Amino acid sequence: MPPKTRRPQPAKIRQALVNQWRAHVEYSARLTAEQLAAPSKLTGWDVKTLVGHVAYTVHSLQTWSALPVQGAEAEVYDWMTATPTAAAAVDAVTRELVAEGVVLADEVVEAEKVMARYGDEEPIAMRFGGMRFDDFLVSRIVEATVHADDLERSTGLEFPHDREALAVTVRQLADAMAAKVPGNSVELRVPPFAAVQCVAGPRHTRGTPPNVVETAPRTWIRLAAGRMTWDEAVAEGVVHASGSRADLKDFLPLMG
Repeated sequence: MPPKTRRPQPAKIRQALVNQWRAHVEYSARLTAEQLAAPSKLTGWDVKTLVGHVAYTVHSLQTWSALPVQGAEAEVYDWMTATPTAAAAVDAVTRELVAEGVVLADEVVEAEKVMARYGDEEPIAMRFGGMRFDDFLVSRIVEATVHADDLERSTGLEFPHDREALAVTVRQLADAMAAKVPGNSVELRVPPFAAVQCVAGPRHTRGTPPNVVETAPRTWIRLAAGRMTWDEAVAEGVVHASGSRADLKDFLPLMG
């Protein structure tokens, strides 16, 4: 079993998630009908459907809290790596909610009610098994942050990310890389939020590591979430890799 990703402080998780959700509400309220009807960067979805998908991820707190917890306890890493298997089901529910006229602001209000009645370590049902509630909220932060970047790329309008939500997402994705490809031969740096070692090979003990990958938070999120390929990032000069083992192409994306 892969090592666990780090677990942020529960109070910070809750506040960061609410902040990021509210930023989504304000952002989507600024979009015109023309902008909502335009194609998004996600194949097959217009911007309105992408906003509806954000609403779906918020609505999931109501959905899963109403169901019994079944199966083994899942980690955030389990959720990340299993997301592609649920793509068809997620697309169908997203489109259904959009057709029903889902309102993101209303979903945030109801989700905060669910958060208020759950303890941090209390289990909640989810698609891939039970999960600690604080870990489940981390998965919602990752979703909210990845899709905020999707919206920004789709509309050209800057998204006001909550800094803690951005930091949590970067660290969780970096930890997922270390869990997926354990080792000490490559140092992955995403300043100012994360630095982890990964990839099997000779262990580095002192001085500058022989294999280093460094990139910015938004680029790392796009690589890990499959929004950008490794070759594209290298060609654009937004990822810097040095050393014979510093090629992470075969290990990306981490989620889709």
